[in-house]
Amino acid sequence: MYLKCNKKSKLRYAFLPVMWVMVVSVTWSQDPVYSQFYNAHLQMNAAMAGNTITPLIQLNYRNQWPGLGNIYTTYSVSADQYIPRLKSGIGGMLLTDNAGDGTLRSTVFTGFYSYRVRVTKERYLKAGLEAGLGFLALDWNKLRFGDAIDPLTGPFTPGGTPLPSGEAPVVDGTARYINLGAGVVLYDPSWHIGISMKNINTPEISFLRGDFSGYGAAKGLPVRFTLHAGSQTILRRGNMNQMPSFLSPQILCTVQGGYLQVNGGAYLAVNQVMAGLWYRYSTFNGDAAIVSLGFRSQFLKVMYSFDYTTSSLSIRQGGSHEVGLVLNFDHLFPKRQEYNDCFAIFR
Repeated sequence: MYLKCNKKSKLRYAFLPVMWVMVVSVTWSQDPVYSQFYNAHLQMNAAMAGNTITPLIQLNYRNQWPGLGNIYTTYSVSADQYIPRLKSGIGGMLLTDNAGDGTLRSTVFTGFYSYRVRVTKERYLKAGLEAGLGFLALDWNKLRFGDAIDPLTGPFTPGGTPLPSGEAPVVDGTARYINLGAGVVLYDPSWHIGISMKNINTPEISFLRGDFSGYGAAKGLPVRFTLHAGSQTILRRGNMNQMPSFLSPQILCTVQGGYLQVNGGAYLAVNQVMAGLWYRYSTFNGDAAIVSLGFRSQFLKVMYSFDYTTSSLSIRQGGSHEVGLVLNFDHLFPKRQEYNDCFAIFR
C-alpha cells in the first residue's frame, strides 16, 4: 500500500487535475510500503540490514490498481549481509516508483549500515543508519488540468485533438535530494520489536519554489515513523531433507504526514510452501485483505500476493499485485547458517 493523500478518486481523468497540481506544487507524495514488507526489510528499518552472514538479495515488484492503467508501479532490488568480525550489517537498495503511468518517476539509491550489541545471552539490539540519493522526474506532457478537460469529451476534442491548457509548464521537471534515516530493533529467538524513521532531514522535493502555505502543506517530504513487531514459533525443526516449518505473526504500523497505515497478519512456512493472510487498515486510503502464497528452497524464495480492496474504491480497480523474489546464499556455507533469532520470515 502507498501512503498517498490523493487516492480516493475513481475517475481516470477527473483525479488528474487535483493530483498532479498538488504533486507539481508541493510534492505531497509519500514513501511506498510493500504488502510483502517481510521481503523488503531494508525499506522497513535500516537496523534490519544484515540478517544473513552471506549476501541476501531481494527483488520486489508491485502493480497497484491495474484497472486504472499503470498508475502506480514500484520496483526495487536490494542486497545486504552481516559481517561477524565487525558486528555490522551493510546493504544497499535501488527503488523506482512510477505514478500516473510514468508521469512522476522517483528513483532512490540508499545505503544501509547496522551495528549489533548483545543485551543478554540470547537477546540483541541492532541500531541502523541509512543515507539515500533521490531523483524525481516529471513528464509535463502527461499532465491533465481542469481547463483542458471538456465535461463531455474529456481531455480531447470530438476530433481527437488534445485540448490545450493555460497552465505554465515548470522550467525544470527534475529534482534531486538527500534522504536520511535511522532505526533500532530488539530481538531474541522468539520475538522482535523495532522502530524506524525515514526522511529525518525532510528533504524538499518540489518542482516549483515559493510559499505554498495556503495549501496547508508542510515543506519537504514528511518524516515516516514505522513501528513493527513480530514473533516466531518453530513448528518443526529442519533437517537434510526438509526445511524448518514455523508460524510468524507480524504487525507493521506506519505514520507519515498525518496518514496511518497498519498491516497485521501471519506468515506460515511448511517445508517448501509459504502462505500468508493479512489485513491492512489505512486512515484515508481504505482497507484491503491480503493473501500471499509462495515456494522456497535453500537458495530461492518466490512469493505472490494479492490485495483485495475492501474500501469504497472497490475491487473493480483490479486490487494490487505484488511479487517478491529472495536469493539466499547461506546454502554455500552449511556450517554457518544456524541463527538464534526470529528473522526466518525476512530470509
